[in-house]
Amino acid sequence: MRIYKYFIILITIFILSCQDNSQTLKIGTNVWPGYEPIYIAREKGFLNSKKIKLIEFGSASQVIRAYRRNLINSAGLTLDEVIFLKSTGFDPKIVLIADISNGADVLIVKPYIKTLQDLKGKRIGVENTALGAFFLSRILEFARLKETDIKIIPLEVNEHYKAFIESKIDGVITFEPVRTKLLHAGGKILFDSSKIKGEIVDVFVVEDLYLKNNEDIVKQFVESWFKGLKFLHENEKEALKVISEREKISTADLKKAYQGLILPDKDENLEIMQNKLKDVILKLVKIMKNKKLIPEETNFNPDELIEIKFVKGIE
Repeated sequence: MRIYKYFIILITIFILSCQDNSQTLKIGTNVWPGYEPIYIAREKGFLNSKKIKLIEFGSASQVIRAYRRNLINSAGLTLDEVIFLKSTGFDPKIVLIADISNGADVLIVKPYIKTLQDLKGKRIGVENTALGAFFLSRILEFARLKETDIKIIPLEVNEHYKAFIESKIDGVITFEPVRTKLLHAGGKILFDSSKIKGEIVDVFVVEDLYLKNNEDIVKQFVESWFKGLKFLHENEKEALKVISEREKISTADLKKAYQGLILPDKDENLEIMQNKLKDVILKLVKIMKNKKLIPEETNFNPDELIEIKFVKGIE
């Protein structure tokens, strides 16, 4: 299975490297309900498949690696991951807000862990990303513990379920669709993102060099996103059926997952991007510097990350 997995990754990299970098908008995402409106747009024919390609990866770590290797020029990312890319010399521009986590990101633990303080000495699985490190650091702050008080087990999201059910870890920081599978397997939620509301934001970014040369394609993408989002709201039953088949979880569990997400419409997007997002970015930069997730010398104006005109231009 391991050889097969790496073979698939190599094939994906080969296909991406053969595509026309100058024209195609190549959007990388991991499996996540918050990104599904764009896949609905593709399913319903709202997406220009000749100009816009959706590439799904097994984890957020793989998305970041593909972006840093210039295999994709756009991605669905958490806000802290965008800051991380900016700190490493890339120039991602946020073109829309996909979702705000309000309980969707979780720490799931074995039943014998009753309180946050019980995490001391335990093995905690976490994806080796800026979000994983950031969310873990916030959990430890609530628990009044240090990283040295626990044993951190780096795991890709596609490894979370197996490691948990085989008791190789005592808890794991995860999200859908793994969240639901672990709850069915006897895990329990000890901490979720509703405790840090507004700090975990999923956005879509486009690298600035591509954006400047292909504004019409980026505009098409943003329009397609809102068409997919509208379809999700107005045709929920059909949309959830499509999503559940893709994410391999029941529609009932999917509805529960969306209860932990805020999917902002156009007006809400504008409100967040114009007023709230800059403060969240500054807060995250400060936390990430303190936790040494980005270099101390990292310094930029939040406006450098935000490109509002595409959402603003939606009719």
